[in-house]
Amino acid sequence: MEKNLDKLRIGGKSFNSRLMLGTGKYKTTDDAIKSIESSDCEIVTVAIRRLPTDIKNDNISFLKKLNWEKLWLLPNTAGSQTAEEAIRMAFLGHELACQIGQEDNFFVKLEVISDPKYLLPDPIGTLKAAEFLIKKGFTVLPYINADPMLALHLEDLGCATVMPLGSPIGSGQGLNNLANLQIIIENATVPVIVDAGIGAPSEATHAMELGASGVLLNTAVAQSKNPAQMALAMKLGVQAGRMAFLAGRMEKKYYANASSPLEQISRI
Repeated sequence: MEKNLDKLRIGGKSFNSRLMLGTGKYKTTDDAIKSIESSDCEIVTVAIRRLPTDIKNDNISFLKKLNWEKLWLLPNTAGSQTAEEAIRMAFLGHELACQIGQEDNFFVKLEVISDPKYLLPDPIGTLKAAEFLIKKGFTVLPYINADPMLALHLEDLGCATVMPLGSPIGSGQGLNNLANLQIIIENATVPVIVDAGIGAPSEATHAMELGASGVLLNTAVAQSKNPAQMALAMKLGVQAGRMAFLAGRMEKKYYANASSPLEQISRI
């Protein structure tokens, strides 16, 4: 399928790529930049808490090396333990977007995580922060547990997407919440982005085959032996899964069904 016929639409913007990449945990800045380039992703998420607030600072040279005419910044509120902290990070994220020339960028990946051991998102804090930020004009992409009812509540509030985890962040365990992910995808009228837990391209493909609108990942690429090559593999996995979903899987059958019908053989 041609790219321009199957765009990902979030908050009034359209994207060709359905793969989003994080920018943490890379061994070197060069690894991060090469991975972003080889992935052909268009949305890059950056943890605001880990960055200086002024892009002119030499310590933030990584952001200066990215081509922001082709990329869209997705600031994230990682490290926020309360709704109030997340809201403050969202406003700082918009300031950063303005500094790279994206004054109209009010996107925010909303993370409220008060659990230090398993890093599971706080549903109450997420709802509270999402409601406030939406009223302030932000395009909110909330990171959540694979909870179908929470996903519906966030969609009702006006979130631009829902981003359920496949398994705990950074774990590489894959899609451990298949039943709930399928329910969320079936019920959602906004894009569903599977976020966290994916460790291999086959898992990214599986998420897309389920009907997810996209995949966001970081550790699987950043901690691989060859990040740029893994980023390319993830790109191809996402594309394959999307094409398979659109093509429609064959129906499963209980019995074997010969691929060469007998009536054709009899005529030979």
